[in-house]
Amino acid sequence: MLTLTMIRPRAEDVEGQPILRSLPSAKCRSVGPFVFFDHMLPTHYPPGHGMNIRQHPHIGLSTLTYLFEGQLQHKDSLGSDQQVGPGDVSWMTAGAAIAHVERTPASILAHGSSLHGLQVWLASPKEHEQGASHYSHHDADSLPVSEGLGVMIRLIAGTGFCLVSPVPVLSPTLYAEVQMQTATTLLVPAEHPERALYVLEGEVQLEGQTIEPRCLVLLPPGEAMTLGAMSDSHMVIIGGTALDGPRRMNWNFVASDPALIEQARSRWAAGHWPTVPGETGRIELP
Repeated sequence: MLTLTMIRPRAEDVEGQPILRSLPSAKCRSVGPFVFFDHMLPTHYPPGHGMNIRQHPHIGLSTLTYLFEGQLQHKDSLGSDQQVGPGDVSWMTAGAAIAHVERTPASILAHGSSLHGLQVWLASPKEHEQGASHYSHHDADSLPVSEGLGVMIRLIAGTGFCLVSPVPVLSPTLYAEVQMQTATTLLVPAEHPERALYVLEGEVQLEGQTIEPRCLVLLPPGEAMTLGAMSDSHMVIIGGTALDGPRRMNWNFVASDPALIEQARSRWAAGHWPTVPGETGRIELP
């Protein structure tokens, strides 16, 4: 039987939003450039309540927010102010310093809303760790899609399955949303050295072995693997080229050099950091 590394996520709460966090874990620190993987669980917010992650800093990474349901407002210290909906990609590269806010938009806050999605962090290559900050938004209809024989693949970022996403990733990346109808199969090629599968919903088998939903499963390198859907299923596949060296993570900071993290902590604590226009509240260092 195929031996798979399976990472069972830990439950967390981020400013009132329940999540399951698969990365980082003791079993695996990264998959390709992915160093952080949060599943924002399906949540209904009553009128007057919503997600509200106040102003906080980042270095050395890119954040990618992808929703299946609901709306979020992204604001950052570059002046970006963008509403993000289902199927859109919200892509922010921190570089040497950025701050941002994510919250339920005021336009839907009063009426109540639901939220379900994923947020991942991708470590920047060393040459970009201290580079310029950047934000881009990519509408759902701008992402390439492949459909056929009961299988739908939407490429969120990077390259894979003969598709290329417009999201400006900084290193070879695979991030695909896959929906499979009952009794369909999909060959996952070995085009990326590191890959992992996360089943959101449904009964899925990998090379005939049942995969536990809501666990991150590492795929053996260099092997094409066959997925089989025993029921209508929804999943994502992540991966890419291994990082160019180990990364340290501390709070919202990612770096190849621990000194960069200490500098960032000192700067945030002292208030020497770019600020989000119109925002006064912020999250302090833990």
